[in-house]
Amino acid sequence: MRILLALLITTVLLHANDDILNNLKPEHPRLIISGDTWQKIQQQRRNDPLLDGLLKLMQRNAESLLTKPPVEYKLEGRRLLGVSREALYRTLTLSAAYRLTGDPRFAKRAIGEMEQIASFNDWHPAHFLDVAEMTTAMAFGYDWLYDQLSQEQRAAIRQAIVAKGLQAGQDPKNSGWKRMTNNWNQVCWGSMTLGALAVANDEPELARQILAEAKTSIHHGLEAYLPEGVYPEGPGYWGYGTSYQVLMIAALQSALGTDCGLADSPGLRQSAEWQTRETSPLGKYFNFSDCGEGAAFEPALFWFATHYNENGFLFPQKHLLEKILAANRENKNRMLPLAAVWWRTPGQIPGFSATANGQGRNPIAVFRSSWDDPKALYLAIKAGSPSASHGHMDVGSFVFELNGVRWAKDLGMQDYNSLESKGVDLWGKGRWQVFRINNFSHNTLTINGQLHNVQGKASVTEFNEQSATVDLSDIFKNQAGQVQRYFKILGNQGIQIDDQLSGLKARDQVTWQMATTAKVSISDTDHEALLQQDGQTLHVKFTVNGGSAKISANPATGPHDFDVANPGVTLLALTVSATSSNVTINSSLLGK
Repeated sequence: MRILLALLITTVLLHANDDILNNLKPEHPRLIISGDTWQKIQQQRRNDPLLDGLLKLMQRNAESLLTKPPVEYKLEGRRLLGVSREALYRTLTLSAAYRLTGDPRFAKRAIGEMEQIASFNDWHPAHFLDVAEMTTAMAFGYDWLYDQLSQEQRAAIRQAIVAKGLQAGQDPKNSGWKRMTNNWNQVCWGSMTLGALAVANDEPELARQILAEAKTSIHHGLEAYLPEGVYPEGPGYWGYGTSYQVLMIAALQSALGTDCGLADSPGLRQSAEWQTRETSPLGKYFNFSDCGEGAAFEPALFWFATHYNENGFLFPQKHLLEKILAANRENKNRMLPLAAVWWRTPGQIPGFSATANGQGRNPIAVFRSSWDDPKALYLAIKAGSPSASHGHMDVGSFVFELNGVRWAKDLGMQDYNSLESKGVDLWGKGRWQVFRINNFSHNTLTINGQLHNVQGKASVTEFNEQSATVDLSDIFKNQAGQVQRYFKILGNQGIQIDDQLSGLKARDQVTWQMATTAKVSISDTDHEALLQQDGQTLHVKFTVNGGSAKISANPATGPHDFDVANPGVTLLALTVSATSSNVTINSSLLGK
């Protein structure tokens, strides 16, 4: 599939015009919008209360920024990223508010922000994502407010985009992201594309160079969607990487009249299906890898719905937007105005399957008893490998909802700076000492208190509408022989998990565990537990063959001072001491 993707990109290039700027739209704005975009949105809002609410929120956000001082150059640990993201939020919000209302206060405030950013010595190329998001902020502001900028302001902002953004990206010292196969490639090439298109009239040779390289190198980032759209870094990083992939595609289309075939990249469209499936009936993510539990409002999905004519991609977005509007306070989603640009009214039930199995670097299986019932049964299972980008030792783990309660949860990621500031080698071997990242906090199996095999890979070997099997044998290399985890849906009542392990030694300790925010009452004699939460109950019962078992329930607490607290979370565990080389653990989780 990777070869086919590269051939697709190459074929597009061979049939492209020699000069990529031949069809450059001469006037501004040319990035994503045209001169009459916001007038059309104003007309559309009259008959769409949800769009009207979004636009009012966007304008309130802009009003709140009018009295705030411009951003300052201030590192957090090794990153300027928080400042860059704040700059993008402010510049895009204020620029959009100006285009929507014509109120010069918004343009003036955005220009002040950009002048401040232009005065920075650099945009911190040592961590190039910082440069990428700052370049995006300046490109949007320069393009959307072009008619409000004086000649001197245009020159200063354009010079900053070129020197501190585009040329910094051409410096070999800062170019490691160009061949990465994760979100870095997409975010950085997306931003460089926006910057190049914004200044292409005045810097045509530099723009040609960057756009040509972007088209040939973006396939590295697009590999993340192969073969079936399951984004290996989890739904949170799907939102990050894919938002910039969409910005790149949409900006090429609006500025050059072509997306160079990128919207047809294998797995890209399917990734929006998976993002929808990975948002549960309760509006929570199946948060594998470095991802938090709370689902985010994703403007990029409005582009997917519009481009591919599939409103089902927006099904969870209606609830998420309604929740944002009901909060009636500033919302700092930096891409928020783009939801209005790509607007389609959300809420339509998806036309694609609710239950599915997706292949990729981190294969997953998702079961859902209903799209539109917030109390529906929801089970999501992860295979794959800890070695994937932003990976956790969560292979074989699952999240489970029933009757409006998330019974089995994932603790999610820990803030990077909180670990790096305490000397944790987060991107090396030290990563696996972090409680939220290793297998000791996830809803999976552990043998003899050992870590999972980092390079191990697990696959979903069998799948149908009611069951799935995950082969974990390679994850437990040198710890056991064969390890199989079988999940079965028990109607709308609950689930059953059968774990079968072979090749064990006598007295090996096998631990089954599940993280939950429910109140847990255990009966060690009967190997049972009763979970209670939000007026609902879940009965968990274990049957063990090949060993003696003990059930426990303890706070989900990491052993190191760098581990963050997990208040209210309990680890329900069953520890089996093997008396045979073969151990079977049968667990049923049934609602009452």
